[in-house]
Amino acid sequence: MDLHKVKFEVLRFRPEQDQEPVFQSYEVDCMDDWVVLDALNAIKDDIDPTLSHRWSCRMGVCGSCGMLVNGRPVLTCAAFVRDYPDVIRVEPLSNFPIVRDLVVELDGFVQKIQSVKPWIIRRIEKDLSEGEYRQSAEQLDEYKQFSMCINCALCYAACPVLANEPEFVGPAAIALAHRYNLDSRDEGNAERFPVLDSHDGVYACSFANECSQVCPKHVDPAMAIQQAKLTDFLEWAHILPKKSFT
Repeated sequence: MDLHKVKFEVLRFRPEQDQEPVFQSYEVDCMDDWVVLDALNAIKDDIDPTLSHRWSCRMGVCGSCGMLVNGRPVLTCAAFVRDYPDVIRVEPLSNFPIVRDLVVELDGFVQKIQSVKPWIIRRIEKDLSEGEYRQSAEQLDEYKQFSMCINCALCYAACPVLANEPEFVGPAAIALAHRYNLDSRDEGNAERFPVLDSHDGVYACSFANECSQVCPKHVDPAMAIQQAKLTDFLEWAHILPKKSFT
């Protein structure tokens, strides 16, 4: 088993003792195939049990281990130690309040996701005896890409608009709203419109494209936002009818 020492600088914030976040250095014996999350777990298990960080699946599915590694938002379960030269600096996601160490407060993020009503909305639900709502492969392809989001919040940490306008509903929420607006089974466009068309909705986006650059699932939220802007304009101009039951 080949091990090599790697220096990690980890941002620490313990509210019971720290007035401001501070960096703490660790020398970690890493294996060649380790990801940054492995190193953080080794610190927690063998060096400093007071370190706090989130993780769950270790497979790029749950989205809970998102952090800044050398300044870039990544899933630490997919960031290989060998890909980083010299010192590896790990920080909590930017644009979020820090709860403790590498753990950030996500309540605001969740509220923004909920604000766009990310579920199928219909005026009248079919009786179960009538069977499922069928959809063609082409209809699925319309929105499938935007349905791949794992709510890792990396796009929010990368977004320059959120850094200055924290009320911006954000890339993930808008992409999710667009996903349902494109769904042939959905009739809730008009219910999501007030959020998407608001001051903090799609038009707050400056199209820096950073959200799409860091997305680990290639959702391309920047494209979703631009498509949502176009749809909004076409509906406003009465070129495209609102897909709703209002």
